[in-house]
Amino acid sequence: MDLNLKLSGLPGVGPSMIKKLEKLGLLTVGDLIYHFPFRYDDFSVIKPVSETAIGEIVTLRGEIWSIKNIFTRNGKVLTQAIFNDGESSIYLTWFNQSYLTKSIETGDKLQISGKLTKYKSKLTIMAPRWERTGANVSHLEGGIASHLHTGRLVPVYPETYGVNSKWLRNKIDMILPLTLPSISDFLPEDIKGDMLPLDTAIKKIHFPENLKETEEARDRLGFDELFLIQLATQQIRLQWQKKDLAHPWKIKETDLKKFTSSLPFKLTNSQNRVLLEIISDLKGTFPMNRLLQGEVGSGKTVVAATAIYLAHLNGFKSLLMAPTEILAFQHFDTLSRLLSPFGINVGIYTSSKKQTNVIARSDNDEAIHSMSKIASGQSPRNDESVDVIVGTHALLSEKLDTPNVGLVIIDEQHRFGVEQRTLLRAKGVAPHFLTMTATPIPRTVALTIYGDLDLSVIDELPKDRPKINTHLVPEHKRADAYKFISKNIHSGGQAYIITPLIEQSETRLTAKAATVEFLKLKKVFPNLSLGLLHGKLKSKDKEVVLGDFRSGKVQILVSTSVVEVGVDVPNATLMLIEGAERFGLAQLHQLRGRIGRGTKESYCLLFTEKRDEVENTRLKYMETTFNGLKLAELDLEIRGSGTIFSSAQHGRFDLKIARLNDIDLIEKAKLAASKILKLNPQLDKYPLLKGKLQSISQEVMPD
Repeated sequence: MDLNLKLSGLPGVGPSMIKKLEKLGLLTVGDLIYHFPFRYDDFSVIKPVSETAIGEIVTLRGEIWSIKNIFTRNGKVLTQAIFNDGESSIYLTWFNQSYLTKSIETGDKLQISGKLTKYKSKLTIMAPRWERTGANVSHLEGGIASHLHTGRLVPVYPETYGVNSKWLRNKIDMILPLTLPSISDFLPEDIKGDMLPLDTAIKKIHFPENLKETEEARDRLGFDELFLIQLATQQIRLQWQKKDLAHPWKIKETDLKKFTSSLPFKLTNSQNRVLLEIISDLKGTFPMNRLLQGEVGSGKTVVAATAIYLAHLNGFKSLLMAPTEILAFQHFDTLSRLLSPFGINVGIYTSSKKQTNVIARSDNDEAIHSMSKIASGQSPRNDESVDVIVGTHALLSEKLDTPNVGLVIIDEQHRFGVEQRTLLRAKGVAPHFLTMTATPIPRTVALTIYGDLDLSVIDELPKDRPKINTHLVPEHKRADAYKFISKNIHSGGQAYIITPLIEQSETRLTAKAATVEFLKLKKVFPNLSLGLLHGKLKSKDKEVVLGDFRSGKVQILVSTSVVEVGVDVPNATLMLIEGAERFGLAQLHQLRGRIGRGTKESYCLLFTEKRDEVENTRLKYMETTFNGLKLAELDLEIRGSGTIFSSAQHGRFDLKIARLNDIDLIEKAKLAASKILKLNPQLDKYPLLKGKLQSISQEVMPD
């Protein structure tokens, strides 16, 4: 069977089912067999009722003695059956599945799986899995497994409404024998080593005999994903380095010291180390392509300012793109303060409706001049060039002509799409490229997602930054928390109250929404001034709210996570986060970084809508852990890679089976990719591998 065959070509898959399958990204036969289980239910223990303990998960074989529907007083339906395994009888109970009395009849031979419990003093299995045995079996003809839903390790798949794991198991079991013979193993033998052949790995990931087989299959298929990503990123990197030769910059130690000694603080050891890594790139013969990672407040902007200063000395202009106007204006202010003493003009370019022109600052004066002037690189007052332009995605405008750009900086790269990053890079001719992020990214994630980038990490904060007192607060202490906020504000402080949503959603009625919470909190704090901030506000309205908060006119800012980056109010000493379980630990750490920016003691209060022991244990880490990287690693371990970046890594790729905390497998894939590219950079000697890489290149490396 052709892997590219549309699923509509399979029996029993009509137009309605096709729409449902599309929600899972399943369009072809190949998509279906690469739709891997995310866990397994272990129903492999098969024994009689007499040998089964209460609470044990077991598979039983026997006969249905009776089955009927029982209608309860509140209108619900229980389907109850008596099942006998040849020695003992137990009850089987299903909820709201009245159709089962038409599917299962008295005398049917079944295999059932579930947990044996006691209900009203009777041995019972609630909502058991079931399938027919013996002569009743018809759906298994030609399939891989003798039983699919009971009596084995049963795969559980990502599902959607109308497509459950039982349906997926049946279809995958039907098509696997027809597709496995047509699967070519693209891994070269010397790379594959003792890993499973591809067809065997696919068979065993869906229908393993034991847990060892699941791990062997996961290792092979996970390696494939990581290896192809590494191969794509390393190959692009090699091509880019050969194609775009840079002119080595001249950097004098005396010039560097002149700038760093002008700073109002001493650089940390970590900042100095990162600067040396960047300077080494700038002196090289091919363009820098580096990711700078550092905590909120660790001093990334100062490092970027130093690189901009060095660009100016070498006769180049710089561009800095930020994801929000809030952050762009903050960078503009910081860079103007640091660079203007050296005669470096800073401009800002955004698409704000309140602003049809560009502000440039020099010698602490503010002047306004037209976009056409900045577009041609001219300054407001004496027609000297603007040396660095800070902006949002408006920097990508064709109207903005940017001659002689030698340095491009992107802040919070993962917030921009692939096309935006590519367009910005094209603003210069082989410019040096520096991306910055305050999102703590574990090394394993960085190695995988950013295999094309060199990684620099600022891993220490300035010594005077205070730790923020963080507490997971039970709901019954909410009134006390509000009193604490009120007392804090009356003592001269300011507070953030963060909600996970902008407006109330019918599908997520339990989640706190900023607009609703704002109205409620105005009644809770009648004598205090409240402001509302969220992503749907117009730029002008955001600036007004933030301006009022900075000046102290607004004492409590009710906001969504839009304040995660770029808001710096040193007087804000308290943050309350609603629905904390909806955020990853790294994002909570980012939000918490909005306070504790001054010298006053600061507090972060976490509220959760879930009374879940595992979730609360996760959030408890916030009370004792203040290292963002450590928190990101904990989230990776507990919740997976989706909590680090949302929406499928923003256009890079979406891992189906590889685990980003498996450092050994990632290192193995990276070394294997490096080895094969050294032997044959074009992969001409490996046609199957080259073909596979080309077929998925848009998924793994769309840049």
